[in-house]
Amino acid sequence: LEVVLDLGRKPEARFPGRVISLGEDYVAPEDLRHVTSRVGAFGKDNRAGIERTLHRISAIRNRQGEVIGLTCRVGRAVVGTVDIVRDVIELGKSILLVGRPGVGKTTLLREAARVLADEFDKRVVVVDTSNEIAGDGDIPHPGIGAARRMQVPHPELQHAVMIEAVENHMPEVIVIDEIGTEAEALAARTIAERGVQLIATAHGNTLDNLLQNPTLSDLVGGIQAVTLSDEEARRRGTQKTVLERKAPATFDVVIEIQEKDRLAVHHDVATVVDRFLRGAPPRPETRIRTVEGEVQIEAPAAAARVDRWAPQGPMAPPPSEDATRPGHKVTRIYPYAVSRDRLERAIRELRVPAYVADNLADADMVLTLKSQERRQPKKLHEAVARGKTMHILKSNTVNQIQAFLRGIFDVEDMDEQEVALREVEEAINEVLTTTQPVELSSQNSYIRRLQHQLIQRYGLASESRGEDPFRRVVIFPR
Repeated sequence: LEVVLDLGRKPEARFPGRVISLGEDYVAPEDLRHVTSRVGAFGKDNRAGIERTLHRISAIRNRQGEVIGLTCRVGRAVVGTVDIVRDVIELGKSILLVGRPGVGKTTLLREAARVLADEFDKRVVVVDTSNEIAGDGDIPHPGIGAARRMQVPHPELQHAVMIEAVENHMPEVIVIDEIGTEAEALAARTIAERGVQLIATAHGNTLDNLLQNPTLSDLVGGIQAVTLSDEEARRRGTQKTVLERKAPATFDVVIEIQEKDRLAVHHDVATVVDRFLRGAPPRPETRIRTVEGEVQIEAPAAAARVDRWAPQGPMAPPPSEDATRPGHKVTRIYPYAVSRDRLERAIRELRVPAYVADNLADADMVLTLKSQERRQPKKLHEAVARGKTMHILKSNTVNQIQAFLRGIFDVEDMDEQEVALREVEEAINEVLTTTQPVELSSQNSYIRRLQHQLIQRYGLASESRGEDPFRRVVIFPR
């Protein structure tokens, strides 16, 4: 919501998708003076605020420096905004939020600062250039919780304050709004290299936009042209000049805020950029918050994979349902005496909407072993007292964990064909990333034909080697 006051025009209130006139009278100079006299001082960025609130007032000036227009944006802290990506923020990785103006980047940033400071007891420092994250005045708004706020005297000094925050205040997390210059991008890289979690926003709708922006592309690794030798170009099957990622990505995760309740998450930015530069389109994970407040996770790439696997002509089998169920609520599982690594691996392989909880209080269910159930340790007593659902495994194996997840999320067992085609897709990703040949498991002639068709659609070369029943497909880079 914004209230717009322009000299000589009718005042307006702007809502998402519509504009409402606030009267028939035209805005006069005294109306603008009345507003500016009751808000804070305007900085060099022509922004001001109201002390102890999150409202933002932005000015438009004429050539003489007089205010001739005001945009009054209503600011608010919305508790629970971060729940849709809470599991990503908990991992401690650096996160970059992108999206069009007004879509909610700063609101999500503010809530992330509060959650990390209050619920995870981390040392959080907010670098607040325009006083938009924590409000105007010397006392920060309660919306950032226990996080500390550093104000910036001039917008062009934001990069210096970012470095100062790391050197002087020993933060575990630094939160920054609007990285927009080369100096700020360089400061962000310096902070990330010191092991500090960085959560920031940048203008741009998608990861593609960042890669095409010469100023901000360094945040995701940057792009450089590389000239290959004749031998290497022949081996890759490409032209001699190719584009490659220039450096490690500053941010591990990029979140595209498409709508208020719809986000696209790129979990491994370096790998996504490498694949993009080799011709594979980005395939983000889509997260949607329903009207009931539940989080749905969609994997469009996984759903599309069935179409790419399907052979041409009358032999094509009916497509199978994808293992990722968008309708499921994200489930938090706390493993007790169960391997966390094996549980995470099973969740990834089955693509079920779940993640591993760090502590019992945050969990929806507890997963433990039969041997532990007999012993009844204190932790399991606590879980029962908290009303947590308990699930028992016979043994601590990947097969047992996968069987449990299939039962909980109603995932059908993968047949031989699906396993083989999942293997070839993972191998294609490896070839695109490493430009090295990859050999697949031996398969029958029908499945090898499906594998060749899928490889061909990615523009890669392949051939079958060996004799039946050990004949298998080898994938080669372009």
